[in-house]
Amino acid sequence: MTRIKICGLSKPEHILWANEVLPDYIGFVFAPSRRMVTEEQAVDLRQLVDRRILVVGVFVDAPLIQILSLLDKQVLDLIQLHGNESEQYIQSLRMHSGLPIIKALKDPTPLDLLSPAAFASDYLLLDSKQPGSGQCFDWSVAKACSRPFFLAGGLTMENLASAIQCCKPYAVDLSSGVEIEGQKNLQRMQQVVACAHRL
Repeated sequence: MTRIKICGLSKPEHILWANEVLPDYIGFVFAPSRRMVTEEQAVDLRQLVDRRILVVGVFVDAPLIQILSLLDKQVLDLIQLHGNESEQYIQSLRMHSGLPIIKALKDPTPLDLLSPAAFASDYLLLDSKQPGSGQCFDWSVAKACSRPFFLAGGLTMENLASAIQCCKPYAVDLSSGVEIEGQKNLQRMQQVVACAHRL
């Protein structure tokens, strides 16, 4: 069974839908984005999340104190870094947090998979050049990845099965692929979770 993360949840109804379809992970975005949530919103949303779902905080070059504040409030189960975070930053975050860390690589090359920052993380997330844009990247790089990774970037119900069969990821990560006109959609969430959990 392929695990699945639905990212960019920002409203109470999104959480209720997630509780219904039960993805393995959901993502709260704390970086500038139309899907961004504040710390206060995240605390409120977390209280609604089914305990079977793990919550991932998505950050871009965030001050450590911002992440640690969310950890103090017990909002997060995993941390996803989507910026230019260094190996030293990741090691410091690991020491202070004790949580699994996902390092995102945008439009990755085979050399990126071997970078010190990549090896400092628990998981990689392979994404397109513009995360959240609905665009794919070259999946041949993903096929060469020997570590557990999340596959993101342009995944939809139409290409999800092919992506899983081609790349064999630990998990898939969708955001725009479960939206209609920029808004999360329950039916699409149901479809992608069912598809991932079949494969």
